Amino acid sequence: MTTYTLAEIAQALGAEALGDETLVLRGLSEPQDAAHDQLALAYSEAAAAGLSAAAEAALLWSDADWKALGLKGAICVPRPRFSLGPLSKMFDEGPKIGAGVHPSAVIDPSAVIGKAASVGPFVVISADVVIGDNTQIGAHTTIGYGTKIGAQALIHPGVNIGHNVTIGDDFTCQSGTVIGSDGFSFVTPDKAPTEQIRETLGERGETAGQHWTRIHSLGSVTIGDQVDIGANTCIDRGTIRDTKIGNRTKIDNFVQLAHNAAVGEDCLLCGASGVAGSSTLGDRVVLAGQSGVVDNVTVGDDVILSGSGKIRTNQPAGRVLMGDPAIPMKSGIEQYKALRRLPRLAKDVAALKKTPTSDIDNS
Repeated sequence: MTTYTLAEIAQALGAEALGDETLVLRGLSEPQDAAHDQLALAYSEAAAAGLSAAAEAALLWSDADWKALGLKGAICVPRPRFSLGPLSKMFDEGPKIGAGVHPSAVIDPSAVIGKAASVGPFVVISADVVIGDNTQIGAHTTIGYGTKIGAQALIHPGVNIGHNVTIGDDFTCQSGTVIGSDGFSFVTPDKAPTEQIRETLGERGETAGQHWTRIHSLGSVTIGDQVDIGANTCIDRGTIRDTKIGNRTKIDNFVQLAHNAAVGEDCLLCGASGVAGSSTLGDRVVLAGQSGVVDNVTVGDDVILSGSGKIRTNQPAGRVLMGDPAIPMKSGIEQYKALRRLPRLAKDVAALKKTPTSDIDNS
């Protein structure tokens, strides 16, 4: 079990330890559950009001009166929630992948494994793979030929990484994710009904029965530095060019990135969102849960799409969008309000229909 003194924690946060700096803390806790040897996370006055009687130390907001809370020590910072990033890293013991290479791992002789790397049980590493220093690879992970993974990566058990994938440093990937699967790309000899409908917006011509022909994925996937990918996410390889993910982008569980998609830096893709083939997201784009982007569109920098929204056309930088099709949020809210008024409007119209015309004219 990892423990730190209050002074050590404060130093890691670049803050000052108030009160008893020698308090030894074994972990973090929500305010109401804090034991004497846990740092209570009380971000506001409301949270501190429910502080456990056993709590001796807490992370508080700036200028908090920690003595009035009955604490022996505290750390006060301007944005307590932001401090949870480095704090949680300090106390996170991780999946505890054993040091070195497990005897059951299957590693091609041509693969290069970096210094202090850990390879868990039943991992399969193919030919010409390069694994960076201090990278940890969990059990039952498979890595295809020619793939390169940078230093300090943490790959949880049961991840499948295809061939010729390139991944940067400080990469984190949760279990069940597949990176570098073939893109969902098929074509027919003549225009398929789906192509006709897209061109005509609903009309379809006569089409003879046709069979789908696979377009093979010759590209791969390129992922930048400090990228996090959640569980059970699928990232398809490109058809000719690579599917790309920029530095520091964070991807949640059950996200789908289709072939040739390009995601910029510092993006946030929340659970069950998706980006269809050949679409491009700029930097700092946020896709909320269950939202999506159709194929072959460009989304500018700093666009935010609300939950379940669908982007169907190119979007300029900076827009905040909602709905399907996605429109600016202010307009979407006005439309929603108008929709809620429809039942009352329908009653008013029905009442007018029952009123004689002469009564209306005389009113």
